[in-house]
Amino acid sequence: MIEIISTLLIALGIFIFFAGALGILRFPDFYSRLHPAGMIDTLGLLLTLSSLALYVLCHHGISGASVLNAMKIMIIVVFVYITSPTATHAIVDAGIRAGLVPWSKERREGEKP
Repeated sequence: MIEIISTLLIALGIFIFFAGALGILRFPDFYSRLHPAGMIDTLGLLLTLSSLALYVLCHHGISGASVLNAMKIMIIVVFVYITSPTATHAIVDAGIRAGLVPWSKERREGEKP
């Protein structure tokens, strides 16, 4: 049963990674591409690493080593949840400070407002 749940979580995480990569390719400008990039980091990584932690915990039995490994994996998830939005915000701020203008439907590519 745990293998099925773990497989479903990994499949959902891979779908999120694929959808985010597709969003990075399809969105028109720098700012809108940062949103799927941040989603890939947070949600996709949460699902895949949670699945891995669940699998390690249940497949190897509840022992000291498996609990420690599952805790390490979840610490990685928490670290990414803290750093990914912060990094995305810093990148957007750098784009604004550099004078990068957001995409607009009325404006053509490369035109200044």
